[in-house]
Order: sequence, then C-alpha cells, then structure tokens
Amino acid sequence: MEKQIGSRIVRLRENLNISQEILAERASVTSIQLQEIENNKIIPSLAPLIRIARALGVRLGTFMEDHENIGPTICKNGECCAAINFSNNNATERTSMQYFPLAAKKTGRHMEPFIIDVKSNSDEYILSSHEGEEFIYVLQGEIEVVYGNDKYILKQGDTIYYDSIVQHHVHATGGSDAKILAVVYIPI
Repeated sequence: MEKQIGSRIVRLRENLNISQEILAERASVTSIQLQEIENNKIIPSLAPLIRIARALGVRLGTFMEDHENIGPTICKNGECCAAINFSNNNATERTSMQYFPLAAKKTGRHMEPFIIDVKSNSDEYILSSHEGEEFIYVLQGEIEVVYGNDKYILKQGDTIYYDSIVQHHVHATGGSDAKILAVVYIPI
C-alpha cells in the first residue's frame, strides 16, 4: 500500500494541473521531499501526508482506499488490508508501528480506524502533531502516550482521546509489544 500512496498523490496532483513545486509549497514540504514521496523513495509521516491531502483538497483516506464503497464496510478477522508503515518526522521508516487500516474500502469517511501493532524497540521518539483528534483503546500490552509535557501510561482496556494538534507520541512500554485500536479524525 505504501507504493500506492506516491502514485495516488501524482495522479491527484496531475488531475488538478498542479506542479510539484506548487503542491510542495501549499503542503509546507520541500520539493525534494514531495518528489521522494511521489517516487515511493520515502514513506512520509502522518503530518506531511495530512498537509498534502489538504493541499489537494482530499481526505487522508484517499491515499489508502482500495475500492469505492458507499455502504457499510466490513473487515473480517484476518482479512484486513496490508500493513502500512508511516515514517517519523525525519522521513525514516517507522518500523516500531505497523498500521492495519480497518476501513480502506469505505469512501467518504471522516475517520481513519486502525489496528496498530506497537513494537517495543526504542526509548527514543519524536513528537509530532497534526490537525484533528485521536482515540486510542489498548487491546494488549502497555503504551506510553506523550502529550505535550505530560505522559500517560495506559494498559489493556484503557482509553485516551486527545486533540492531535498538540505534540504527541505513542510507544510501547513495559518491555513488551502492544496492540491498539486507534481512530483518527482529520478535518478536511
């Protein structure tokens, strides 16, 4: 799916007759970064991907949709879409989190639900922010949510809901992997 993101950005940009330079400026990314995203050389973090979506006038989910479905979308156990690895803000692949989209076939959605496998492999993290809101339910393991200057430890069954415009980061803690249900709302 990561390979499709760059191709979809190119298709949308070309359909709107927007140059790479203009899109990069509107999305507040460098021309080189946009070129690397479009050529599938890097996988962007959510923040620049959201800015690119806004600059193109589409929802974030437009980059991830596989099919058009105006009715209910069902994701059966074991049949979810392939994992997506977004990068961190340094444009390196973030292998500590694998995102499994739960509604990739639903068009016109306003929320992005994911099951996320959170690996316990690093104490280092980079805070990021984007417009919108996030809801997280811990399915297994233990996570730490850094939100601004605060830190919250959440265990299985715990939830958190926050404005994602505040700098934040989610990572596994306690020495083991975690699994979360995350629902991200990003206004267009």
